Amino acid sequence: MTRIVLVHGIAQQFKGADTLLADWYPALSDGLSLASGGRVPRHEVSMAFYGDLFRPAGHRGLGIPDLDASDAEDGLERELLLQWWKFAAERDSRVSGPDIPARLRTPNLVQRALNALSHSSFFAGLSERMLIFSARQVRRYFTEPETRAGIQRRLAEQVTSETRVIIAHSLGTVVAYETLCAHPHWHDLALVTLGSPLAVRNLVFDRLIPQPTNSYARWPAPVTRWANIADEGDAVSLVNELAPRFGGRVRDLSVHNGARAHDVGPYLTARETGQAITEALKTGNAGA
Repeated sequence: MTRIVLVHGIAQQFKGADTLLADWYPALSDGLSLASGGRVPRHEVSMAFYGDLFRPAGHRGLGIPDLDASDAEDGLERELLLQWWKFAAERDSRVSGPDIPARLRTPNLVQRALNALSHSSFFAGLSERMLIFSARQVRRYFTEPETRAGIQRRLAEQVTSETRVIIAHSLGTVVAYETLCAHPHWHDLALVTLGSPLAVRNLVFDRLIPQPTNSYARWPAPVTRWANIADEGDAVSLVNELAPRFGGRVRDLSVHNGARAHDVGPYLTARETGQAITEALKTGNAGA
């Protein structure tokens, strides 16, 4: 019995469904407990895992490929790195912005972005190649139809007639939205999105399937309630409110996650998240 399906975001390629669930479930339980004192048994929660689809093929190097600024592709990868840089510069006084003249040793705009992000509290601990590899996963999702379909299939396989809530984080919110739109025969599902980039114009919003019309996205037919939860310091979501693009039925909620604003753990432990999930489960049970 799967009442809750979880959908992860980028940079999980070396993990697995059980590994992620071991991290997510305690945080999920804490959020539910804080909001209502209740909890959901672990066997009623599943993880729609797709990270392995981004795992590099075997090679002599360790970990992810040894990427540098010259490997960042024009278009989505480059633009995403620049958007992260702009956001970080606006909120972190230690980070120089794109308008600051380049020093001679870092004339390349992408390299400047990577240098700046490495000094940002928002991306602390992430290497240049990890930043590029993360941006590449977003690009691959939107430009490789087979990858996109394979990822959505992983989520669809986890949704059962008992499922009441889909909780998605980061790129996983895009996966959840598009998969829900592609399955209009599903019904009475609640959606909880955490740190979602869905409303980011050009990079994400305008690439969605189904394609938005007149700057408005289609409502996913199976969804009866949608809570979007964001930290204003989340450099990945970039745009905190989804209601202006996805309709007034979206309930946008703000939380504070501390220094690691995009991490899924603080999102799940937030009272607001627990309350949204609790309400969704009660509504689903009432309609069952």
